[in-house]
Amino acid sequence: MTTPSTVLLADDQVLLREALATVLGADPHITVVGGVDDGAAAIGFIRTHRVDVVLMDIRMPGMDGIAATAEVLRISPHTRVLILTTFDIDEYVFAAIRAGASGFLTKDTRPAELCDAVHRVAAGDAAVAPRAAAALLTHVRRQVLPTDGLLDPLTPREQEVFALLARGASNSEIAAKLFLSDNTVKTHVKAVLAGLCLSDRIQVVIWAYEHGLVQPGEKLRDEDHPLG
Repeated sequence: MTTPSTVLLADDQVLLREALATVLGADPHITVVGGVDDGAAAIGFIRTHRVDVVLMDIRMPGMDGIAATAEVLRISPHTRVLILTTFDIDEYVFAAIRAGASGFLTKDTRPAELCDAVHRVAAGDAAVAPRAAAALLTHVRRQVLPTDGLLDPLTPREQEVFALLARGASNSEIAAKLFLSDNTVKTHVKAVLAGLCLSDRIQVVIWAYEHGLVQPGEKLRDEDHPLG
């Protein structure tokens, strides 16, 4: 029997916290373990409870969601943070993702999508509001950074997996492209994240764009070689 994922709700709106608790509580594989109204309270809760996922509002009185995200991940590396925002994408959301959040959803996300996002984040994946995925990449600030040696920590096969991850490929797409089993792909993905000191797939995409390893608008095509 699978142990339910534990979730902490961090939002200064009591009614929204209660609504989220009701939605998530209807999923037998999710347990809401608490609700807090600012970032500092979220950090205090994390210090004394094991939490798999924090649903974090980005704008709260006192400590905001950006600072709280960074501190939560510092004191509890296994905990994942999923940002909730009123807006599709803005500099605050991007800053929270740079701080280590595993993605973001807008507050009008449908209940089924919310639960699915919590499951994916708890499993180590990333979650981004679908209509905002492209907008996220437009906020990545391209820098002139040296690329030689960046991928040296990875084996040649892991570099191939990285190239596909950076273009947004799913595990099944990587498996089909490289003629690998799903389990082998999962192993390679974990090795890529560990080798580059990145937390999840969304961090891989942002890191690749920042270092010029993927061009804006570049998509995975059937005829592409992973490193081509």
